[in-house]
Amino acid sequence: MLEEMNDNLPQADGQNSIEPIENVVEISAEEAMENHLAEASENGSIHENIEIPAKNYEALSMEELVDELSTLLAHDKIAAIKNHVEEVRKSFMDKFHHFIDEKRKEFYEQNDGTAEFEYHSPLKVKFDHIFDEYKARRTKHFNQIQNQLKANFVERTNLIEELKALIDNGESNMSDMFKKFNDIRDRWKKAGAIPKDKYNLIWNNFHFHTDRFYELVHLDKEVRDADFKNNLEQKLNIIAKSKQLLQETDLTKAFRELQLLHRVWKEEIGPVDKEHRERIWAEFSEVTKQMHDKREQMLAQARERELQNLAQKNTIIAQIYQLSQETVSTHSDWQKQIAKMEAFRQDFFNTGRVPAEATEETWNNFKLAVRNFNATKNSFYKDIKNEQQHNLERKLALIEKAKSFTETNDFETATPIMKQIQEDWKKIGHVPRKNSDEIWAEFKQICNAYFDRLHDSRKGEIEAEVAAFERKKEYLENLKTFELVGEHKTDLDAIKGHIAAWKELGKVPQNRRHIEGKFNKILDALFEKLSLSKKDSEMMKFANRLDQLSEGNDQRALVNEQLFIRRKIDELQSEIIQLENNIQFISNAKSDNPFIKEVHKSIDRNKEELKLWKEKLKKLNNLA
Repeated sequence: MLEEMNDNLPQADGQNSIEPIENVVEISAEEAMENHLAEASENGSIHENIEIPAKNYEALSMEELVDELSTLLAHDKIAAIKNHVEEVRKSFMDKFHHFIDEKRKEFYEQNDGTAEFEYHSPLKVKFDHIFDEYKARRTKHFNQIQNQLKANFVERTNLIEELKALIDNGESNMSDMFKKFNDIRDRWKKAGAIPKDKYNLIWNNFHFHTDRFYELVHLDKEVRDADFKNNLEQKLNIIAKSKQLLQETDLTKAFRELQLLHRVWKEEIGPVDKEHRERIWAEFSEVTKQMHDKREQMLAQARERELQNLAQKNTIIAQIYQLSQETVSTHSDWQKQIAKMEAFRQDFFNTGRVPAEATEETWNNFKLAVRNFNATKNSFYKDIKNEQQHNLERKLALIEKAKSFTETNDFETATPIMKQIQEDWKKIGHVPRKNSDEIWAEFKQICNAYFDRLHDSRKGEIEAEVAAFERKKEYLENLKTFELVGEHKTDLDAIKGHIAAWKELGKVPQNRRHIEGKFNKILDALFEKLSLSKKDSEMMKFANRLDQLSEGNDQRALVNEQLFIRRKIDELQSEIIQLENNIQFISNAKSDNPFIKEVHKSIDRNKEELKLWKEKLKKLNNLA
């Protein structure tokens, strides 16, 4: 029996898939290659030479995955893209289901669970269309393969029968027998793949009868030795090529090349003489074992990377949970949290594969963590939505309040209220975006209309104030020439008359009220010349100042004046208390002591001044 009866060597399938280590270590390298060789021959993938680089499909967006699927389908060899298509489909569906879950939750939150959720995704429709085209092409491809496998099986069975007949019938002319044998063998090489379950039986059967043929023609030693020598050279060449593959850095490519060499060894090259048979097979088997060991090491490294990826993805999931637990109370901070969440999502997808047995659990844990984050986020924005709705109601109430003054002519009463409405509007927070522009436009229109009417109504007042300013300006020029006559009562009455006449001239524009200060300076000079007590002079000047402030309706100035007087009263009271305390500390001083006398004088002056300021405050309070 020839060595091909024992050629059970490992071989990868046409997609260069990496099987779990536990599925490989229980069988020998030769058996594994035999299994792969049979499977690859059946689906035709051993003849596929298309090199499709592996990608991290989990890191691609749904749009990119659709484009990738379309690109893969552009390849003619449908068997070469099988695993890639399945990875793309899995990544797309995982992302799509996650996307739909979020859309469904968002829909039910907005519709209170009363409506039926429906979502149409043009992207999903496009993906399904491309994937359906792939399935149709794949079905057509494998139907063709199955039909071809059956035809090839029939052809190879017939070739075995021809070989048996050639051996059993025998011919005297050895040259003719070799010619027919070589023809059978050439047709055998070209016959193509057969069903996997028939693979070992049919190959071993053919090799068995090939061995019988060589035994039959052993008498023609020269021809047989020449064939053995040629086969030996070809197999030694295969061994040399297989050794070169051990230096190849791309193990997937090297493994596929080794598959091809095994197919040629087994299917295309005949036996060698018994002297070299075991030695060369042992040498080829050793190379195969080394390649198998390297592949096994690669699988172990891949497993280690997958475990590292699993740990990294679990860390990301934990970080997402931690992110969900952080206290966030503003929209801007939530936008930052959402950006962090998107970064975590991208990191998760960019992290490579995890062990197959952990894929589903990891993906479910990730979806649950994201769903938990979204629930917290949605709860915040639901509260924001309620708050914005409340703000909308408050602003609508302000609009209604402002509308009530649109036709009023009592501007003195309405204007402070309208200004307060505007201030209240500013203090109210955001409203729903869909209402924001509309209610602002309405509010602005109402306010503009009111203040336009106010401005029109005040045109006459402004003209009267300008006229009053011109009259006061002229009066001020005349007042500069006024002189006191030296008679107290006459001069006092004259000053009071000027004050009354000045008031009768009316209000002046706000931006020209400096003229009041000029009038006050002239009065101050006249009061200095008039032989009045300080108290009377101060009170008259203060009364004139209050009249001016009241006339200008300057409430803020009145409040500031009140604060100033109170501060002066507090300072004088503190000063008096301090001086009185100082006297008490000087227990041995006599009452006629100059220092004591001076302190008492200071106390008396401060008390007089305190009475004056208190009287001013009383007059101011009466005015209010």
